[in-house]
Amino acid sequence: MTGSSTINERKKRWLKLLSGELANRCMFLIEVEDSIKPRPLLWREKKRERIEWISEKYSKQMEMLEWLDDDRIPFLDMLTGTEIFAECFGCQVYLSHDNMPFALPLINSAGDVARLKQPKLEDTPLMYLFEMADELSIFAGKQAVFKLPDIQSPMDVAALIWNKNDFYISLIDEPEAVKTLAGMVKTLMLEFLDEWFIRYGREFIAHFPDYYMQQGLSVSVDEIGVISKEMFKEFFLPELVDLSNHYGGLGIHCCANARHHWESFKMIPNLQVLNLCQPENILAEAYGYFGGRFVQMHSWYEKRPVWEKVSGFPKDSRVVLQLLAENRDEALRVCEKCKIACGRQ
Repeated sequence: MTGSSTINERKKRWLKLLSGELANRCMFLIEVEDSIKPRPLLWREKKRERIEWISEKYSKQMEMLEWLDDDRIPFLDMLTGTEIFAECFGCQVYLSHDNMPFALPLINSAGDVARLKQPKLEDTPLMYLFEMADELSIFAGKQAVFKLPDIQSPMDVAALIWNKNDFYISLIDEPEAVKTLAGMVKTLMLEFLDEWFIRYGREFIAHFPDYYMQQGLSVSVDEIGVISKEMFKEFFLPELVDLSNHYGGLGIHCCANARHHWESFKMIPNLQVLNLCQPENILAEAYGYFGGRFVQMHSWYEKRPVWEKVSGFPKDSRVVLQLLAENRDEALRVCEKCKIACGRQ
């Protein structure tokens, strides 16, 4: 089987899993440690190093198609920090030498919102991402799938732009100013994403974790842990519904302690994938609570091999397992165990 036919077969499995048509309702991804080269710093100034690293990573993933029979689809890794949209509004970016870059707050009160100008995409730093992606698309070909940059929800980005000491208070005292700022972010985000999908196609690998979608959007919703159910429904839910409707589906990553919002997650139309980063007892509850409503691809915290958990999942659940192997030999061993556990023998 050629690389392109292998990729097409894997895409078909993903689409069947997302639609609920996959008979075994379980897939798995294996990350092989000794194939991973340290990632360069995600600074705009490191554009050349990042392009070279992305190209090399893609080539290695293409080579692994020949020997590792998991469900990974090779991708061009356009991962960024969370700063990319906040920077467009004037936020300074802290460039850490040992971690991801992040935006520093720009405004401190509701009155500051009125002084912000709506950025024009062509005038923003986001354009360097198109420059990178254009070059990578030439390298890998139009058929290559991109990992999306880190897309935070518009309200999450607003919480980066606005000093959080005042932002959360303003959810109560100045809700219209908060919604205005998030609306400005959403306008820029839609302009960027619409152009992205026109240039590189609608299919993508999520920015985290590495699931595939034929269309839609993956988004992080991390600022919801400290707000009430009512605030989620007022501030976050409408924009998530709009994004899902606009792009034809949604995948959500959430690393907040947001158990009290699970009911609201069910209100998002065409939610395709949910990723929660929480302790194991919370994740065990999630599998039962959400069942087969959408694919669940959660983070793992216990040492027990993940393939041993498959038999304990609710029968209607749709699950993606994530594993880390030290080298090729270990990857091949755990791959066989996962194929058996997932009914792919």
